[in-house]
Amino acid sequence: MSENAMAIDYVMEKASGPHFSGLRFDGILSFPPPSSSPGPSINLAAVPHAAKQPFVIGVSGGTASGKTTVCDMIIQQLHDHRVVLVNQDSFYRGLTPEESERVHEYNFDHPDAFDTEQLLDCIQKLKNGQSVQVPIYDFKTHRRKSDSFRQVNASDVIILEGILVFHDQHVRNLMNIKIFVDTDADVRLARRIRRDTVERGRDINSVLEMYAKFVKPAFDDFVHPSKKYADVIIPQGGENHVAIDLIVQHIRTKLGQHDLCKIYPNVYIIQSTFQIRGMHTLIRDREISKHDFIFYSDRLIRLVVEHGLGHLPFTEKQIITPTGSVYTGVDFCKKLCGVSIVRSGESMENALRACCKGIKIGKILIHRVGDNGKQLIYEKLPKDISERHVLLLDPVLATGNSANQAIELLIQKGVPEAHIIFLNLISAPEGIHCVSQRFPSLKIVTSEIDVALNEEFRVIPGMGEFGDRYFGTDD
Repeated sequence: MSENAMAIDYVMEKASGPHFSGLRFDGILSFPPPSSSPGPSINLAAVPHAAKQPFVIGVSGGTASGKTTVCDMIIQQLHDHRVVLVNQDSFYRGLTPEESERVHEYNFDHPDAFDTEQLLDCIQKLKNGQSVQVPIYDFKTHRRKSDSFRQVNASDVIILEGILVFHDQHVRNLMNIKIFVDTDADVRLARRIRRDTVERGRDINSVLEMYAKFVKPAFDDFVHPSKKYADVIIPQGGENHVAIDLIVQHIRTKLGQHDLCKIYPNVYIIQSTFQIRGMHTLIRDREISKHDFIFYSDRLIRLVVEHGLGHLPFTEKQIITPTGSVYTGVDFCKKLCGVSIVRSGESMENALRACCKGIKIGKILIHRVGDNGKQLIYEKLPKDISERHVLLLDPVLATGNSANQAIELLIQKGVPEAHIIFLNLISAPEGIHCVSQRFPSLKIVTSEIDVALNEEFRVIPGMGEFGDRYFGTDD
């Protein structure tokens, strides 16, 4: 195997996690009303780059209710996302020597036993994309370890688990979803006895004494009342696989939704996988060979085209299989054509032909100077294009000016706006705003949304001049 091939395989293997390179819009920007202006209505280039905020899950419940088991199951099922677990137990206040001498009189289940301010600071930093050092609490000495911490890095998902994580309103406000694990009191007591005697070196009598004196009253006073704040209540804890599966599916949906998709429901991003992230890593690398750039660009283009075809209307169709059985399926859309914006859009034609045999493809050439993409130079479209659904092809959506010019031409030719699907590999937020505000019924299908445009109206981080790189004219 060549060194170049090995390097590519290495990049593909190491690329991990979903990619959210778009801006965060909570409190950063306010959007103006839709405008008919062809230019970008918002200049995002000057806005500092900001990562998408992680999804924070709060998991509460009584002692030994199965909170940790639920957390572990969620983490295991979210294996293609970066997930970190933060335990409220790590933020116990260390006992003073005087308190240690009377440890049996100390209520570890009271809200005052925790350093809530430090917990808040920790979660807020993680939400802001910063790494934190979480304390390590020793349950045998009832003190924090002074010489060691647990390093927790910023991640896609933060799970905050503890008996009183719903008690403080400021902590609750940091959560995107709150889960309460509801388990029978007798089951919880049996689990606590087993845990405290085996893992924490305590005897049964002291465990029962503390349970009657502190744990049960604290549950009745603080933990159980916080159940009303839960979005989801899971009876039976980790044994309730159905509830956990539903929660994980909900989290996946939220994680896969870009901020711009929440603003514009006509924008669709194909679901990120390790393969897609790896291919983007390769085609964005300025050191990649022309042959490999074309190969991985073609793979990504094919995925975008397939996804775009999925948005076309269909009709139900029944056929007879070779076994003589009836299969109820769907029939492809018959009236379809492609239109490429010359010349970068021509790179997407082969993938479209591979998916749609004999498809007609029109051409539109628009003169681009800087951010001004308004001068129509050439167009050749099917004569009956007004009767067809149109897949508009251009690998990069930057300012959106040339795209708007092409879309306006299609509409002038009689194509309904809702019959146009714009396919591209990467989009800049400025371009999405520009196109979506002017043509809200059109669909945009892309594989990633990048950060912004720079002063030269080029997408960043982007992939450079796609047409030059693809057709070998960038020398």
